[in-house]
Order: sequence, then C-alpha cells, then structure tokens
Amino acid sequence: MKKRFRIQLSEKGDLMEYKEDDYLMLSGIQHFKFCRRQWALIHIEQQWAENVHTVIGELMHKKVHDPMSKEKRKDTIIVRALPIASRKMGISGECDVVEFHKCEDGISLFGHRGLYSVFPVEYKKGKPKITEEDKLQLTAQAMCLEEMFSTVVTEGALFYGETRRREVVAITEELRCQVKEMFQEMHQYYERCYTPKVKWSKRCNGCSLKDICLPKLGKAISVKDYMNQVLLEEEV
Repeated sequence: MKKRFRIQLSEKGDLMEYKEDDYLMLSGIQHFKFCRRQWALIHIEQQWAENVHTVIGELMHKKVHDPMSKEKRKDTIIVRALPIASRKMGISGECDVVEFHKCEDGISLFGHRGLYSVFPVEYKKGKPKITEEDKLQLTAQAMCLEEMFSTVVTEGALFYGETRRREVVAITEELRCQVKEMFQEMHQYYERCYTPKVKWSKRCNGCSLKDICLPKLGKAISVKDYMNQVLLEEEV
C-alpha cells in the first residue's frame, strides 16, 4: 500500500514540516549513504541480519546509553541518550551524548545558571572512516538540536572505540546540504515503497544483509547471454 505523507505547507506552498507519524529514523542516513538498497531493505522491507560489526556496535552503544542520565563536570553538563527530532526534515532519533558547555553566548537550561553551547558526541566502533557516513549522522543530530534548542551548533565529535579518541567535526554548510538532500530522497523512497536494484561492490562483503540482498546476483549474466555463450562454446 502506498504511503502518503501528511505535511504542513506555508501560504506560498513551501514545505514547512512533517507529521510525527511520517518521521524516519535519523540513524538511517548512515545506511542510505553506505548503500541505498541496504537502507530500503532495513527501513522499508523491515529486513535485518546481524554480523560481528553490528553486534559490536550495539554493545558499545549499550555501554554509553543510560536513558536520559545527566551529570555535571565543572562547567559541562553531560546528557546521555537524549531523544531528538526535526519536523523540518521529518526525522527522529537519539544522541549518544550531548555536552552543554558553559559559555558567554549560548542557551539557557532549566535548573542551571548561565548560558551553554551544545556539543553532540556520537560513539562508533572501529576507527575513523574515509567516507562521510559518520559525519552525516552527526550533522543530522546537530541540525535536530539546533531546531529543538533554537541555537547554532558549529561542531560536534565522533568517538571511535578502536582508537579511543575523539575526532572533532565541523558542522559545515556542505554537510548540512547533503543531509537535507538525502533525507528528502529517503522520504521519496519511503513514500513510493521503492527498493533500488542490487548493484554489487566490494563493500557488500562486510554488509550484514548480503545473504538477504544477494548482491552477486547483480553480476550474473542474463539467460540470453548465457545461451549465446553456450552455443558459441559448442561451435568451437
């Protein structure tokens, strides 16, 4: 059954916001950037399979997440497992950690004196990637926090389990544009219930869905080509 999104429009007909029932998972942007077919299999067709990478990732997040716990270290307030959402992008999710740093020009927090800047931290297994999946997810979190707290988030951090170090990431306009465009595309796929065709690449070897997706079938020759090949071999 085709889904229809209920969205609010301005008087000029511009998109204003999505309804909560139509929110997509923020974390899905990682899957979408990695492979659009993988994202569709998980989020549209509800297919999922665990491998060693997904299990390690889940264990790492469980260590970080103590639902909505909060602590204060000097001039920094640390909140874990903070629920976030964006009506403009139609997404919702959860921040592993959000640090509120006391500053001269920031936002006020209920029950705390002074002003604070907002700094999201996303925890990842492994080590920093060459590709931008992690940065895009962090940027999406920053954009949600900006919308929720009416502030500007200029940077955040990615913490990698293998290196045990933070990598500070600037929330650039280029990353923001990519995030907006990708979520728009994801909503279009979801509305159409569209799953892209298989396209094999080296990345498929480490995918938890390779036994469901069967990517190597995409490399198989057609029946017509196969028959022609057999006939040629017989003639020889």
